[in-house]
Amino acid sequence: MNNSFQQDPELARLDALAKLMDNQFRVPGTNWRFGLDGIVGLIPYVGDMAGFVVSGFLMRTMVKKGASPLLMLRMMFNYIVDAVVGIVPFVGDLFDFGFKANRRNVNLLKAYYGDGKVKPNATRSVAFLGLLFFALFIVLIWLVWKLAALVLGWAWAAMQGM
Repeated sequence: MNNSFQQDPELARLDALAKLMDNQFRVPGTNWRFGLDGIVGLIPYVGDMAGFVVSGFLMRTMVKKGASPLLMLRMMFNYIVDAVVGIVPFVGDLFDFGFKANRRNVNLLKAYYGDGKVKPNATRSVAFLGLLFFALFIVLIWLVWKLAALVLGWAWAAMQGM
């Protein structure tokens, strides 16, 4: 952990939250780690939404700390990949245990602060990214709705054919 993270309590909390979400637990006898994001993600659809919301709070803190617009887009991409793949039944659950978007993003921020230079305040980007994040959340809800309707339609058709 670099000095910026050790000296700033908010960044230290961000690092701790990423650990809780992605790496808190270890499978005994292995080096394989997982966090609450993977566990909560096992609850169909609700878990994916909850993980996406928590990721939004992490993103807000990162933006507030002055991440560059390019870095913010890279972090947003990690969350999008995590959320979109996460809604696919079973495959998404396995993906949640391995992708670790929160840890990836904290590591990106650590590397960004690693040069020791003062970073500009990125508060002007917050509104834009907040709207983008909200729009992506709405799209995710729509995709979940469509997937649920498709599965229920298949189940209904199968029941009618019996």
